[in-house]
Formats: sequence, structure tokens, C-alpha cells
Amino acid sequence: MTSGTPAPFTAADYKARMDRAAQSAADAGLAGVLVAPGPDLVWLTGYQVPADTERLTLLVLAAGQEPTLVVPTLEAPDAAKAAGADAMTLRDWTDGKNPYDVTAPLLDVSGRFGVSDNAWAMHLLGLQRTLPDTSYVSLTEALPMLRAVKDAAELERLAAAGAAADATYEEIKKVAFAGRKEIDISRELADLLRKFGHEQVDFTLVCSGPNGANPHHSPGDRVVRDGDMIVLDFGGLKHGYGSDTSRTVHVGAPTDEERRVHDVVREAQTAACDAVRPGIACQDVDRVARKVITDAGYGEYFIHRTGHGIGVTTHEPPYMIEGEEQELVPGMCFSVEPGIYLPGRFGVRIEDIVTVTEDGGARLNATARDLAIVG
Repeated sequence: MTSGTPAPFTAADYKARMDRAAQSAADAGLAGVLVAPGPDLVWLTGYQVPADTERLTLLVLAAGQEPTLVVPTLEAPDAAKAAGADAMTLRDWTDGKNPYDVTAPLLDVSGRFGVSDNAWAMHLLGLQRTLPDTSYVSLTEALPMLRAVKDAAELERLAAAGAAADATYEEIKKVAFAGRKEIDISRELADLLRKFGHEQVDFTLVCSGPNGANPHHSPGDRVVRDGDMIVLDFGGLKHGYGSDTSRTVHVGAPTDEERRVHDVVREAQTAACDAVRPGIACQDVDRVARKVITDAGYGEYFIHRTGHGIGVTTHEPPYMIEGEEQELVPGMCFSVEPGIYLPGRFGVRIEDIVTVTEDGGARLNATARDLAIVG
């Protein structure tokens, strides 16, 4: 793991990504890929749109065609400074003009295109009006594995983000929990993530006592008490890549039942991480974790998937869930996070990010997974 700043991605890196996306689309029978502002655009070009804008910005990729980014004229100077700008052509349009008239010549007039999931409906409808014989499918449906396999530079960033999350956990265990509101501890988690290098904090969940039975409980004004089980789940982006880890701690001495539930979740999480290797299906990781919890008698209380991919976003394909037959490939990174949630009482979740190696899997989180006692 690195503590320094990784070397920036180059125009050649972005060109390789755009070429891969265009070829993947062709292999899937698509005419091309249309990418709106958001994580796909950042990953493909290095261009982060300055602000959420209603003006059309669209990257057009197709095999055998020069990558072209359609941008509003007033934002063209920023787009030209993007790390991937030298690997694509910019085509701008001015206010008062029809941006779809500028975009249409770049598209096959009867083609089917993959479209980034967060594209604005009004822009997609505008393209359909201009080119009524075109059709569209979401990238998550058409090319779900586009960003799934990470290269060495991406893995370096994910490892650094995981190390920062680990450092955050080690620090938060030292603070007082009892007598404080969940929201205050949540804010402290966010401050620690930033201290350890995160430029973006996506979530800092503090789920105490009965709130722990809600996997996505939003931290509130509940005051943590002695005897509470607390699920901590936090993450965000460092160097543009995600962290996401969960640990469960306890204020004071736990009961035998609380220890047993935690032991079951830890066993399930260990078994699922150990099962990771190239060639097995995503659903098999879920099955391994779920079997341990079900055999222990808590199957009905494991109410979510075992994991999700992570990269330039903290949640992305692939998903570790029944029905997902995608095979694991070296370079994939995803969470392994089984849990047990007892309504009205408490919850337990343990989560690490795991990357698929050539012969197995490696965790990107290294903090202890035992039931930590906090004050």
C-alpha cells in the first residue's frame, strides 16, 4: 500500500479505456456508447464537469470512430484541460443552438447505443426526436463489467483508500461512544476520513442499539448507551477511488447472544472471502456467506446482498447476489459484507474490500474483525 500520491493517469490511459469501451460495445452488438457527466465520464476521459448542468455534455464512442466529446461552448476550455483531452475531439455548441443537431452526425441513424445510467431523460428524448430510428440501453444492463476489472494503477488507489479507512477505524475506536449522539460520532468519522486523505466522504453510518437492525440507518439524535452494539459503516473516495468498510463494536461487555451473532457473521465473512478466486460466479460468494448464517439459524435476518463492486464509485457492478452468474476475473474489486439484523434489538455487519488475484483473493482492509469493546 502506498502513502504517497499516485502518478496521474495519462492521455494514453484514457485512450485505452475509450478504445476498450468502444470495442466492448461493438462486441455486444451496439453501435456505440454515449456517456453523460458522471463517474463513467470521469473514468473514460478524466473530465469532471464543473457543476451539475442542464446543458448537454456527451461523449460519443464507437469502434473505428474518433472519440468525440460534445460540450457547451462556455465549458469547452475546461474540457480541453482534462487529462484525456488529447485522446478525443471536442465539438462544442452554443446557447440558442440545438445540441442534438451537433450530436446527431456522430451517431448511426438506426443504431442501438449503450447510455450511462445517469444521463438526463430530456437529452435522451432529444436524441430520439432527432434520430427516431435509434434505440438505447443502460450501460449497467449492456456493459456491466466495463469498469469492473481494475489495472495496477487503479488497484494502488483502492489499496490506499482501504488503508485510509483502516486508519480511520483505529482512531474512532479510541473516542468516547457512550453518552454521545450517533450524528456526532458520524461527523467525527467523516473528519477522520478526510484527515487520512479522502477528498470525498460518501457515508459514515453509526447504527447503535436497535438502529443497528436497519442496515442503512441514517445517523440521528439517538444517544449511545452502555450495552449498545454499534454497526459502523463508512467510506468515500481517495485519489478518486473508493473505500467502504464495516466493523461492529460494543459499548461495555456484550451478552453471550451478542457474541454468538458476531461470531456467526465473522465466520460467514471469512468463509466468503476465502471462497474468492477466478472462475467462480459472483453468486457463489453470496451462497457461501449465506449458508453459514442460515446454518446458524439466522438466515431470515440476512436481508441484503453479500457485496458490491467498488472503483470510481463506492457502489458499482459486479454484485455478489443470487442470480449473478458473472465469473470472477483477476482485478475485480468488491465488498464482502454479510450481516445479521435482529429487528428492535441490534445488528452486526463486517465488511472488507476484496480484490481477485490470479489464484484467489486479497483483502484491502486489514483491521481486526473481532468484536471491539469501546467506551
